[in-house]
Amino acid sequence: MSVPVPLTVAVAQPACVPRDVAADSAAHAEAVRRSGARLVVFPELSLTGYDLAAEAVSPDDSRLSPLVAACREAGATALAGAPVRAADGREHLATLAVTGRGARCVYAKTWLHGAESGRFTPGEKPQVLVVDGHRLGLAVCYDAAVPQHAADTAALGIDAYVASALHGPGPEQAARRDGHMGQVARTHGVWAVLATSAGPSGTYDRTSGGSGIRAPDGTAVVQAGARGRCRGVRGRGRHPALVLRGRKPVQIASPQG
Repeated sequence: MSVPVPLTVAVAQPACVPRDVAADSAAHAEAVRRSGARLVVFPELSLTGYDLAAEAVSPDDSRLSPLVAACREAGATALAGAPVRAADGREHLATLAVTGRGARCVYAKTWLHGAESGRFTPGEKPQVLVVDGHRLGLAVCYDAAVPQHAADTAALGIDAYVASALHGPGPEQAARRDGHMGQVARTHGVWAVLATSAGPSGTYDRTSGGSGIRAPDGTAVVQAGARGRCRGVRGRGRHPALVLRGRKPVQIASPQG
């Protein structure tokens, strides 16, 4: 069986303008261009901020055009978060996959948390997105705190568990954030990729930041601070299906960095 070509991954935690899809799409586009990565992952509800009253975003919304254009120019796939309304009228806390061809909904959060269930319908099953032959299991925030979600996703055969999230400020939230992703990596022997908000997001005045990528043994390959940006290191080759490489193999981008 052939091994897929190495996949370069970036996790981004850009500043968010509440309920301003156009401004947030432009910030996403900048992060895509700066990252030089094939896959760029953004936080939960990154296109609106974490505001459960924000209007649903259609995958064909013209305000996403800057992000689509950036993905086309860079040859990248971006995973962005937004509230999405399905054809049957149900709304989901969703992940959009954006490429140079446009955007599509590829995942709906399965394990809703707190007030989210008052508006949103949970996704029905785990999902895998394939990029350049790499199987990426998708998650949104609280999904990663539920071991059954990672187990069900890993059972589909994945190279990486890719989560978009938001965590509040403070050491307890940071420990929970890192603990969940480390556990997923170690338990299932996969890369764990997390993009989580930094700075204000919707109804949150402060969030944790700390986006990062963990190797299959759970160790952090690279991790951002609460606001800043850091460059990654060469992948250690422990998992041949997903190798981080290049002059800037992993880049955590923030306009504030």
